[in-house]
Amino acid sequence: MKEGWMPETKIPKGLDLIKPTIVSLATEKKRTNTEHKKDYFLDKIKKTPESLLRAQTLEMPNDLVKPELSKNARVILKKRYLIRDTNGKATETAQDLYWRVASNISQADKLYDKNAKIIESAKKFYNLMAQAEFMPNSPCLRGAGREMQQLSACFVLPIEDSLESIITTLKHACFIFKTGGGCGYSFSRLRPQNDQISTTGNNAGGPVSFMRVYNAAIGEISQGGIRMGANMGMLRCDHPDIENFINAKSNMTAITNFNISVSATDDFMKAVEEGSDYDLINPRTGKIVESRNAREIFNKICENAWRNGDPGMIFIDRVNNSTSNPVKELGLVEATNPCGEQPLLPYESCVLGSINLSKFAKEGGMAWNQLREVIYTATHFLDNVIDMNIFIVPEIEQKTKGLRRIGLGVMGFADMLIKLGINYNSQPGVEMGEKVMEFINTEARAASQNLAKTRGAYPLFEKSDDFKRGDPALRNLARTTIAPTGTISVIADCSSGIEPIFALVHKRKSIWDKSGAKIELLVVDKNFEHIIKERGLDSQELMDEIAKTGSVAHSDKIPADIKNIFVVAHDLKPTDHIKIQAAFQKHTDNAISKTVNFPHSATVEDVKEAYLSSYRMGCKGITIYRDGSRDTQVLTVGSDQKPTETLVAPKVEPRERPDVVQGSTEKIATGMGNLFITINEDKEGLFEVFAQIGKSGGDAGALVEAIARLISIALRSRIPVDIIIEQLKGIRGSNPVWQNGELILSPPDALGKALERYLARQKELGLVFKQIKNQKSKIKNLFEKSSIKSTNLCPECGDILIYEEGCVKCPGCKLTKCG
Repeated sequence: MKEGWMPETKIPKGLDLIKPTIVSLATEKKRTNTEHKKDYFLDKIKKTPESLLRAQTLEMPNDLVKPELSKNARVILKKRYLIRDTNGKATETAQDLYWRVASNISQADKLYDKNAKIIESAKKFYNLMAQAEFMPNSPCLRGAGREMQQLSACFVLPIEDSLESIITTLKHACFIFKTGGGCGYSFSRLRPQNDQISTTGNNAGGPVSFMRVYNAAIGEISQGGIRMGANMGMLRCDHPDIENFINAKSNMTAITNFNISVSATDDFMKAVEEGSDYDLINPRTGKIVESRNAREIFNKICENAWRNGDPGMIFIDRVNNSTSNPVKELGLVEATNPCGEQPLLPYESCVLGSINLSKFAKEGGMAWNQLREVIYTATHFLDNVIDMNIFIVPEIEQKTKGLRRIGLGVMGFADMLIKLGINYNSQPGVEMGEKVMEFINTEARAASQNLAKTRGAYPLFEKSDDFKRGDPALRNLARTTIAPTGTISVIADCSSGIEPIFALVHKRKSIWDKSGAKIELLVVDKNFEHIIKERGLDSQELMDEIAKTGSVAHSDKIPADIKNIFVVAHDLKPTDHIKIQAAFQKHTDNAISKTVNFPHSATVEDVKEAYLSSYRMGCKGITIYRDGSRDTQVLTVGSDQKPTETLVAPKVEPRERPDVVQGSTEKIATGMGNLFITINEDKEGLFEVFAQIGKSGGDAGALVEAIARLISIALRSRIPVDIIIEQLKGIRGSNPVWQNGELILSPPDALGKALERYLARQKELGLVFKQIKNQKSKIKNLFEKSSIKSTNLCPECGDILIYEEGCVKCPGCKLTKCG
């Protein structure tokens, strides 16, 4: 077959994305945890013997190609993926890593053919990664061939309306987070707030209260010790607590370990369009509690999304009536993974991997034959991953192996379009997206059918729509997903998922020179840098100018043909994002993780239109982010008021220490010994505190010194002194003592009282600090003088976080919550 020619592909009958609604979650009978277990413990689930799971890495052949690695890829691999010794030194190279993964995953071939030539499979798998044509998800890339061997990226766990279920699921979630996975949950089965609890006579806390419990517990657990934790909390639109859920993240310091999405039914969306009422139903009783106007609830969803990006929406009936769930008689999808692209049944997990589309863009068009070969090998790889996975929860193993869902996706789409000379926000761009995904989806299905001929269909295939239609057996329930590619796109040196380029040039602000001074480093998109140098346009002045916005759309120094191809996220209208997402969704079994980016000036009406457009165009869900919306505090006064913004002060920096400060030292008796407290001030006011108790080197002395240092940082950062005093006074220790008629509860209490007395003495002398009197006006003035808003900064490197693929990520050090 001639390269560059797109072969005709046909979607099998019955696989259209949008079908008439044939099921509704509201009509499904209530299930219990026991019923979940009973359905899925199947005798025909194949167990992988320990001898394969723990097989030694095959000897590396001498003829392997060397990995293609950019500088950023080497940094990421070294920092987050390579095996290290006890001193933190890497003990393997990138080539060793790829071979370790390939060798381990190839072992699964022996389950189906004891004479399998696994070295041949290992070579194919290795080449996919080394040539950056395909990358598996991070848990697989990091964990295959190592002790933990947990290779799945995403999970959905059930939450039934019982304390036992709530706690059991939380326990399972903690285990999953410890091994590097992310979880989704539907809280829709929980009875509403203030509903009856017959066993105790108390009132229920409701779904949002238990989300807070989960948030606090999971926040204490690092996701695999590598990346920030990720969760998805979902609630049905017809749950009586839906309004509380919608507002759950209006305070941006609340439920910070969750993304949240409203599970919207077709009936709800129809009522939104018509402006009619719909019913809220108590899941405990199945009875209607009240009726609400659907458009009012929808407006609240959009207003909160405008504020800070949450909640998103999942169109749940569409999910269940598509290829996302061909086994509806086993149950309905109620939740997705943390970024929304992977609808899963309760206790199901999924393995993900992404093809780098930029590798197949050639001068004559797309290399379709080469792409087909990679699709077949990648499908084989992902099917093997299921067998080589060590599942930490038995129910998850049963469901995952019973359905064998995989998620083959893409990355590098924007790079592919640039190489082909196609504008991202154009009709040819949309058509190319649909064309390439149709090809991948069709070939992945064919590859799964091919595997089923030698390995058998997935064990629950006979319960599927495909079986009932008489279609050929499939090895995997669903095959394609567009997942966040986070760090794996950095390793593959390509653009993220199906997102546009975020910025052609941006400045990293986390680099220091040898003297310790902070400097800025320009980061330039590689394709843009190449063409600018090729045209002789490269200059520091031009790069600095582009870095101000990241875009060349309004630059008069860039030729029109370059501006036409090199578009960035904020050059696009929201509908441009949605058109691309809808084009890919037409030919994706599962769903898509993509962020619809809005400028800061966007209105709530703009968000409403985007949410409605995504539903009308056939998407299964939507996530939006308005630029800078998480950098502001948003206040709503009264139910009829439109949201307004109150900007917060810029990032606080402690003021420099002058050469000379003045103050006094006080001795206070505490239950741990005499505490010596020195309080100093500069010209502005209270500046620092030193504290010493007992002998140097003791635990008590260390703790007191730490508290004093934190007080000093707070004072130097102009935190009001009365707030500090309020936090310290009243902290009670195990051995309070009396001094001069005053009870000293503990060393922190003594520090608070010492600060209070110092202020009292100054007041007596008429030296009340401006620091206290004018603190609020000072902060306001600081902000008004600054041209920079406060920003969400990366906790690891200090660069500005961005939002794309439904995920938070850092363009500098590549820290991400996903993939």
